[in-house]
Amino acid sequence: MSLQLSPYRLGKARDVYNYFNVFNALSWNLLVGSIITLFAMRLGASSTYIGLVNAMVYVSYFFLPLGKVLARRFSIISIYGFAWTWRAICMLLVVAAPIAEYAGRRDVALLLTILGVFAFHFFRGIGMIGNNPVLSALAAGPDRGSYLTQVQIVNSAVTMFGSFLVAMALGREPPIYLYSILLASGVVCGVVSGSLVKKVPEPPGEENREKIRLIAVFKDALSQSGLRLFTLIFFLVAMVSGVVRAFVVVYAREVFAHNDGMVSLYTVFGGLGYLMIGLFIKFLVDRIGAKPIFIVCVIIGLASMIPTIFFPRAAVDNMTGAILFLSFLFFMLNFAFLGSEGIAQTYFLGLIPKEKMLDLGILYFLIFGVAGAGGSFFAGILLDMLSGIGISPFMSFKILFAIQIALTVIALLLQKKLTPLESLPLKGALEVIFSFRDLKAISLLDRLNKTQDSREEELLLGALHDTPSQLAVKGLLERARSPRLVTRLESIRALETLKALSGDAEKALINDIINNPFTTAYISARILGNHQCFAALPLLRELVSSSDYMLAGEAVIALAKLHDEAFRPQIEQIILSTANPRLKIMGVEALGMYRSPNSLSVLLDILRVADPPPYLRDEVVLAMSAILNTQNQFYSILVRYVADPNLLIMLAMDEAESAFEFYHSNMGGKKRSRKNPELAHIARQAKNIQAAVSAFMLDKNGALLSRWILELPDGFCQNRSIEQTILSEAVLDNELSTLNRLRLLIVHWAAYQLRVWTKKFK
Repeated sequence: MSLQLSPYRLGKARDVYNYFNVFNALSWNLLVGSIITLFAMRLGASSTYIGLVNAMVYVSYFFLPLGKVLARRFSIISIYGFAWTWRAICMLLVVAAPIAEYAGRRDVALLLTILGVFAFHFFRGIGMIGNNPVLSALAAGPDRGSYLTQVQIVNSAVTMFGSFLVAMALGREPPIYLYSILLASGVVCGVVSGSLVKKVPEPPGEENREKIRLIAVFKDALSQSGLRLFTLIFFLVAMVSGVVRAFVVVYAREVFAHNDGMVSLYTVFGGLGYLMIGLFIKFLVDRIGAKPIFIVCVIIGLASMIPTIFFPRAAVDNMTGAILFLSFLFFMLNFAFLGSEGIAQTYFLGLIPKEKMLDLGILYFLIFGVAGAGGSFFAGILLDMLSGIGISPFMSFKILFAIQIALTVIALLLQKKLTPLESLPLKGALEVIFSFRDLKAISLLDRLNKTQDSREEELLLGALHDTPSQLAVKGLLERARSPRLVTRLESIRALETLKALSGDAEKALINDIINNPFTTAYISARILGNHQCFAALPLLRELVSSSDYMLAGEAVIALAKLHDEAFRPQIEQIILSTANPRLKIMGVEALGMYRSPNSLSVLLDILRVADPPPYLRDEVVLAMSAILNTQNQFYSILVRYVADPNLLIMLAMDEAESAFEFYHSNMGGKKRSRKNPELAHIARQAKNIQAAVSAFMLDKNGALLSRWILELPDGFCQNRSIEQTILSEAVLDNELSTLNRLRLLIVHWAAYQLRVWTKKFK
């Protein structure tokens, strides 16, 4: 295959690979999982031998260059299938080992075992040349991380199931021939997996791959600081992972003296840990990125090893405590370190260019091989050396785990410097992990990606609107390009609830304004205004004259929220000239947001229009109260008046009387008002306010109130002259004096000013 697979063919290829993955995982579990370690221990193998057997898992990576050479002449898939078939067949040597044991030739049995394991990993190493290219091709698309983790989940689920079957089959003291039956079953599964992988489409080839020297590729890769740092971290993590996962089986057998069946049962908990970390990574990797998950897995691995240092010797013989401890240990070590290995591969595939996937994939596995093989082999030698100088297995393993803890701490300190690859920072990732809202949003997005029902899609987008999360932005932007209007509408509405917009979101909303008038453009304009997107300011200025009056109105509101003071005069002209009631109301609301006293005269001009509709009058007086900084207090008064207009006089007089009483309770008994001219002045204002309001409201005579307003002391408010001049003239205007809402507002403002002045001198 030289071109990317179509969605249909990609789905079919993934299905085939999933079947392959099931048989492959089952074969691995029955051939070279913990069963080989247990079998070797039944044969009396030393720790060094067991370390060597486990090192073979990683030695296989040293044969990847041979697979690279073969790839120049044969297809990747043919090499993959051939190697996978023959690696299983080679394990027939181990199937025959129990026969040698029955014949009294344990040395031959151990030799057949190590030869069979070596041959298995020899062919495995050759075949793994196709692993990264095949996975990379099948993981094409936006769900790359999720699919790679799905492969891991299938693998871990089958491993857990296989471990359970092995544990049930081995029981307490299994006969040696039972190992032959289990291994033979693994051979059959391996041959089946080899035939299945041949049905996977050929991955894309690399141009001129035969001309590239591998050593040159490695030098080029290691000259890059980001890749070099990852290589060092991965080396440390792979070394620790190889040691602790391999020797935890020996730990349970030698330190706790548990039988083969019991140890196999612990591996079920290990498989469960592998499954759980797979589900965890699949759920989060495409949302928060690979780096923070890599760090979290290493932190968990570090925490899971610490109890081995402090586990007391007396607790070893306590069966219940030992079982709980070992179950926990197997679960956590596999959860942490298999998770680390899996997410490390996801991170690596995102770090390297696609055209170097084959060559750098060899580098990845060689590092994995050196670290794992070296760690396992030297860990075995260390345990034998400690045993040789008389140190008990209990203390020997404490020393081994202490070394692994130290290496893990070093890796963890280095991880902070890794290239983010568009991942969230660790703090942000942890906030997501422990945030119910973000986790719910991720769940909704996953369901949204799977649904093909338009009604369900609409409901899920509505739920995302009610569950605002920055993690939803990418998915919402994809839905915002839907050919279906309702889907676009709900997607854009969901963006409105976010605390902040990304650069991509701002660009998408600007494009929506340009391309989708009369549909969703007005919502996008509102969102850009709410989120203070100054990049959209020139476009919003143009849109105030749009024929889409909803868009024009939202553009006016957005400009006010952006505090575009220079454009305010144009908005005032639009309000006065337009006949569209909706646009006029939105313009009035915008002037209230500007809070400029210079707009008061424009708002009064709107009220002078013959018979303005009630809803417009309400909006105008509310905008004026916002400019006068009394909207919060005045709104409740206006609501009471609208509910019962007969309360007009009572509400106005209550305002004047309560303001006078506020003054009197705070300032009335203070004699110093006689010596302070300002206090004496405000005392006269307080004494006269009720009479001025009474004349204005009962007799519609605004002369006293106009004089009262003009006589407010100097320095009373920041915009004193403009507000006082406009309002003092308004109470004398016969045309405006008939507007009860306005009269109520002016009285409220006057009472409010008396209260503010009283507080100033309190």
